[in-house]
Amino acid sequence: MPILNKDMTLCISLAARPSNIGTRFHNYLYDELGLNFIYKAFTTDDIEGAVRGIRALGIRGCSVSMPFKEAVIPLVDEMEESAAAIESVNTIVNDGGRLTASNTDYEAVAALLTEHRVDPSSSVVIRGSGGMGKAVVAAFRGAGFDDVIVLARNAEAGAALADKYGYRHATDDPAPGASVLVNVTPLGMRGADENTQSFTDDAIAAADVVFDVVAFPAETPLITAGRGAGKQVITGAEVIALQAARQFERYTGVAITAEQVARASEFSRAE
Repeated sequence: MPILNKDMTLCISLAARPSNIGTRFHNYLYDELGLNFIYKAFTTDDIEGAVRGIRALGIRGCSVSMPFKEAVIPLVDEMEESAAAIESVNTIVNDGGRLTASNTDYEAVAALLTEHRVDPSSSVVIRGSGGMGKAVVAAFRGAGFDDVIVLARNAEAGAALADKYGYRHATDDPAPGASVLVNVTPLGMRGADENTQSFTDDAIAAADVVFDVVAFPAETPLITAGRGAGKQVITGAEVIALQAARQFERYTGVAITAEQVARASEFSRAE
């Protein structure tokens, strides 16, 4: 890592519960590629002030996590289609004071559905309707999935999200039988909910694919149960690595290889 200097370009993240994953991922690649960049994670209770700071201080890029993915929308100048279509932002790029928002979560989920060859004819239950939930549901629709239930405690938000894409919605767990289970809530995330399994053992037993977008830890109770039951699993570690790689390329203008992404992801998760 270069010695801190006046010409160094700063990129940041904003999250309610910051982790070191993004910080380590980006800084690892800056170091490997000899870029005069540095990345730092922050939290805030003043999202408007934070976004003004991005503009005023010339911060090049910002990763946006829960609960700010929708709150930043009125604060940016331009929305790329990936963010505008789902009304959820996870990336801001600052070009000379003009802030452009996009959603690399959507891009990452869409890529993983293709990479893992998840059958679009499968029945799917997606638990969650927040900012990341919007990205995931939109990615499933974009990949051609028709049989999807959006499962959300917030009936209004769940119904609105499901209706937007022509899906069904529910507030209570449907009977086991869905082929693909997707968790897009904090259940299983390190902290208060880390021991909570987001789907029942019966639902997992009936499924073919178990997908948890929780990135830390990668081995959530859901993923552990899915592996134990012999199911195909897609982890949040895969999602966060791919979306961070897309962010990295937007911030720096430097394309990176799959091998570089894998190395940075492994380093980012090392304790």
